[in-house]
Amino acid sequence: MSEIVLEAREVSKQYPGTLALDRVDFKLVRGTVTALIGENGAGKSTLVRILGGIERPTGGRLLADGDKITLHSVRDAEAQGIGIIHQELNLCPNLNVAENIFLGHELVVRGLVDHRAQKERAKELMDLLEHPIDPSALVGDLPLGRQQIVEIAKAIARDVRVLMMDEPTSALSASEVGVLFGIIRQLAARGVAIVYISHRLEELLAIADSVSVLRDGRMIAEARARDINTPWIVERMTGRPAGVADTAVGNAAADPEILRVESLSLVAETGRPVLRDVSMRLRAGEVLGLYGLMGAGRTEFLECLMGLHPELSGSILLDSRRLDGLSTADRILSGLAMVPEDRQVSGLVQSLSVRANITLSSLDRLVRGAWLSPELERRAAAGVAADLRVKSPGIECEIGALSGGNQQKVVIARCLLTEPRVLLLDEPTRGVDIGAKGEIHAIVKRLAAAGMGIIVVSSELDEVRAVAHRIVVMSRGAITGEFAGPETTDEALAFAASSPATRETGEGSW
Repeated sequence: MSEIVLEAREVSKQYPGTLALDRVDFKLVRGTVTALIGENGAGKSTLVRILGGIERPTGGRLLADGDKITLHSVRDAEAQGIGIIHQELNLCPNLNVAENIFLGHELVVRGLVDHRAQKERAKELMDLLEHPIDPSALVGDLPLGRQQIVEIAKAIARDVRVLMMDEPTSALSASEVGVLFGIIRQLAARGVAIVYISHRLEELLAIADSVSVLRDGRMIAEARARDINTPWIVERMTGRPAGVADTAVGNAAADPEILRVESLSLVAETGRPVLRDVSMRLRAGEVLGLYGLMGAGRTEFLECLMGLHPELSGSILLDSRRLDGLSTADRILSGLAMVPEDRQVSGLVQSLSVRANITLSSLDRLVRGAWLSPELERRAAAGVAADLRVKSPGIECEIGALSGGNQQKVVIARCLLTEPRVLLLDEPTRGVDIGAKGEIHAIVKRLAAAGMGIIVVSSELDEVRAVAHRIVVMSRGAITGEFAGPETTDEALAFAASSPATRETGEGSW
């Protein structure tokens, strides 16, 4: 007989102007994995925050082992054995890996923190997750994917009986996802009840025992994972039948060249090559997909284009004008704009409103006389927000009130307000639902059709194949392949992404 560990009964959550949850029933069974599915704004993260003690419901009740409980804080939830891996990382960049893992739960001997024991235990967790991350390394120095591994280690270090995972694989490679799935199965076998949230629907069906679908704050459907398929999920998420898959935009080969990169090389402070003699061209109206595994150098390449690594060698030309030596601000004025991989840390200012986040890079255009014009700012922000269909209670609300997909649209809106010639998108649909992903893809195609040059970095094969005219593959800092047309198979892209960088054979310039 199934054993219910944690249960929500008719739980509601009301925010000013928004009913985030409407009388939701949700049960977690010991030793099983429950996939919680829904579009951005459906209420998934709100439900998880309530179950994790971060927020209080405005109606309904929670039960643990059949007994009513009240969770006033995360500490209360932890006392019930409830842990969360958040979609947006909850780490301290100025602390090392071991200190982050045991923050608030330090290993203490005679009143003092046992740093040696913490590092030893942290190394055991890294070995379990098959990642050789140094427990002494500062978290702020780690790339996003490795920070995600630390967040996972932090959660499983606790003695939890309920573990909620909100987009745990959004920054992980396919092999890392496989390792995580192994850990999830081990935890479930030990009796841990797991909530798994992901917008990668194929993952959900691979790991879940049961599926619960939220739409507009209501629990729409529940089913056993083995009895359903992806179209069933999409139809209940969106309220519409599953549509036709995206297809790539048309051919831009005849359009003029807009961006040229020649022999770009970058060496880390440790002496490790980050970029190796990378050359690339982009045409007006073209969408160039940049694919590769973690550590391939894709993000560093975009950062170099934006002037974030002045120590690089090589040249960058935009509309035949050299950008070498220009600051990031001057490159934005010249026509470059970038949507960063981590929208929470690098893309948004959490204390500002939707309006202020949208206009942040364009304030010089909104000045009348010596002062910023509030009317011009509101009009500009409202216009681009409406154009991108940003769903929010209003442009004056805090950015944190928006769902992940709509926050990502705000970052894109800020870039578009600078009127760029070339738009750089680093993992533009990371952590957004299938509906928001389709909307972002449509935005990319519309901008390209209007003549903008776009580079899309993605670790999802389906994404780069859906939106790109051409796909360039990077591995270990060099270009190892270029694809267009019928030869663009998953196998060919995966092979190029795992190939060693070989400048001697002529690869690295396309």
